[in-house]
Amino acid sequence: MSGDILFLCHRVPFPPDRGDKIRSCHMLKRLAQVAPVHVGCFADDDRDMGLAADLAQVAASQCVLRRDRSKLVAGLTGLAKRQSMLVSLFDHPDLHQWVRQTLADRPIRAVFAYSAQMAHFVPPLAPGVRFMMDFVDFDSAKYAAYGRQGSGPMAWVNRREGRLLFDFERRVAACADLSSFVSEAEAALFRDATGLGPDRVIAIENGVALDYFDPATALDPVDSGQGPLLVFTGQMDYRPNVEAVDSFALDVLPRVQAVHPTARFAIVGRNPSPQVEALSHLPGVIVTGGVPDVRGWLAAADVVVAPLRIARGIQNKVLEAMAMARPVVASPQAAEGIDATHGDHLLVATDPAGEAQAVLDLLADPARAQAMGRAARARMEQRYRWSATLADLPALLCGDMQPA
Repeated sequence: MSGDILFLCHRVPFPPDRGDKIRSCHMLKRLAQVAPVHVGCFADDDRDMGLAADLAQVAASQCVLRRDRSKLVAGLTGLAKRQSMLVSLFDHPDLHQWVRQTLADRPIRAVFAYSAQMAHFVPPLAPGVRFMMDFVDFDSAKYAAYGRQGSGPMAWVNRREGRLLFDFERRVAACADLSSFVSEAEAALFRDATGLGPDRVIAIENGVALDYFDPATALDPVDSGQGPLLVFTGQMDYRPNVEAVDSFALDVLPRVQAVHPTARFAIVGRNPSPQVEALSHLPGVIVTGGVPDVRGWLAAADVVVAPLRIARGIQNKVLEAMAMARPVVASPQAAEGIDATHGDHLLVATDPAGEAQAVLDLLADPARAQAMGRAARARMEQRYRWSATLADLPALLCGDMQPA
């Protein structure tokens, strides 16, 4: 293509070790195959600030800023401006200036914004410059669900965030040439909510790094305990993950331990919240914190579980476990959007009793569990290679292809 691409994302897209970074990293690499890409993004911590060299291997230029607004400041600013807290949390005058300067100095043909909170950095664009908005998930629907489920001040805060964020999402989508979501289910919900058609709102699925998440890889053992091992992976200060492991440890694991007293539940992921840390006091519960390589825990798992009650889009944790040929027990919310069949590629259970029974069924029949893991791996190879899921991204961004 002729011209450059401006790529905006809310976290440095390296290393691809959490859900939002995984998608943004692979999208950035795909776009960099066809044009120079200029990247503006935020860093959460010192580690992120030190990733300029990694980013420079892909980006023609970059602006990485430390995100310095607290949730309290973002909330107060959002209240004063009647603005979504999520949008307020990701704001910085220097990034606005860098975007304006890049648009003035570089031959930008297309702007790609990753995640809703980056859309407010996109100014009115010159004629002929395309704008694609990758919302990833329908985030306002998540906050609305929190508001419906809760009570008291936080429920009000979440309902307000859901309303304001949806108003923002709708305005952004009306301005964008094309908006994308991680699954057709998310895209369809957004089309229904906004009235926009399939020519304006599409699905671009996630993939999985099959060469990395490969069950044939020789990995160092991570667990020397006895008894069946059940594993959950994820960022452990993220509310849906916290609620999922809390429910599993309290409501599911004891049912499994009634049949397998030595069964263990490993919660694998960085930044465990105090609520998650407290679960380590329960019999059989292991809270690892961050680990150098999650693949070792997946390889050691007898069953990988994903009992999320609130989930948006496609869960990378499920794709990765399936790519590692592990049998997976997932909630409907965690399985939604994944092109896989219950009973063949994974098991879907709707409540704690069903999750416990699904786990027990797999533990009672190791041959079936192994066959399901092999079928899961084959399904990932058929459907979820990044090279396939992102093949059309450059053409969609630049308007050289019409959405199907």
